Amino acid sequence: MHPRQLKTFLAIARHGNLTRAASEANLAQSSLSDQVQALEAELGTQLLLRSRQGVVLTPSGEVLKAYAEEILALNEDAKTAIRAVSCAGTPTLTIGTLETIAAERLTPFLARFRHLHPDLVLTLKIAGSGELQRRLEEGLIDVAITFDRGGTDKRFVSRLLSREPLALIAAVNASVTSPENIEDLACLPFIATETGCVYRRLFDTAFDEAGVGAPKVVTQADSIATIIRLVASGVGCGLVPRLALGSDDRRADIIELPWPGVVPTASMTMVWRRRRIQPPALSHLVSAASDGLRSLRPADDRLQHEGQSLS
Repeated sequence: MHPRQLKTFLAIARHGNLTRAASEANLAQSSLSDQVQALEAELGTQLLLRSRQGVVLTPSGEVLKAYAEEILALNEDAKTAIRAVSCAGTPTLTIGTLETIAAERLTPFLARFRHLHPDLVLTLKIAGSGELQRRLEEGLIDVAITFDRGGTDKRFVSRLLSREPLALIAAVNASVTSPENIEDLACLPFIATETGCVYRRLFDTAFDEAGVGAPKVVTQADSIATIIRLVASGVGCGLVPRLALGSDDRRADIIELPWPGVVPTASMTMVWRRRRIQPPALSHLVSAASDGLRSLRPADDRLQHEGQSLS
């Protein structure tokens, strides 16, 4: 089984559509089909079922999917370990993160980190939480810095970096009074990301932990930046990581309302794959981030948390 074939197979499994998978793999659809047929011939079984609704995995395909992810990840691990031992080439490190974290937390941190390691080539990849998980599983990024979504996966190690407070925001000219209790929020219109996004989980969890159901979401947006702009235009209220608001002078079009109770927080974590030999560049980053990115982390909560995933 060639890694190229496995990458093509996983693209089909993700999209359930040959056209979109071919676009991601940068292949003609005929070439994509040839790779799948060669893989099925080698394994002696059908991996995909095609229908008008799309493409689904057969039971054999489901089994291969789990192994394909591991094979590709181990392939990248082996390359990384060999380069580390032989000291061949320029050391590289690819970091995946959310746009909000990149702009407000990683920019100053990486500037300092780069100064300490001038020979290291850094690559920063911005994506959503689901895409970050996929890239981490396939070895396309070395580490992901994101907000925790819960769940466990023993293939990865996760370290808590900080607990970022969430901010309840409204437009400056909105006729919204400061809520006296959490129930007052139930009648307000809110803007949030779609279900399944890490930010939507933060939104729902904040109200669940307060003991009330989440208020009505009148508009769904695909990013925190878009939510803030919609709030500023008066569409509704928002609950976003405070770090996304930036400085006060940049956010003169919105106000932060007091949260009625204990302010909810989001756990910012660093996640990387377990390896037999950890790349030195990644070890340097993990060490530096434990100090440089935990400014809001409680002093009594400094244990490493293992076995968490991005899902």
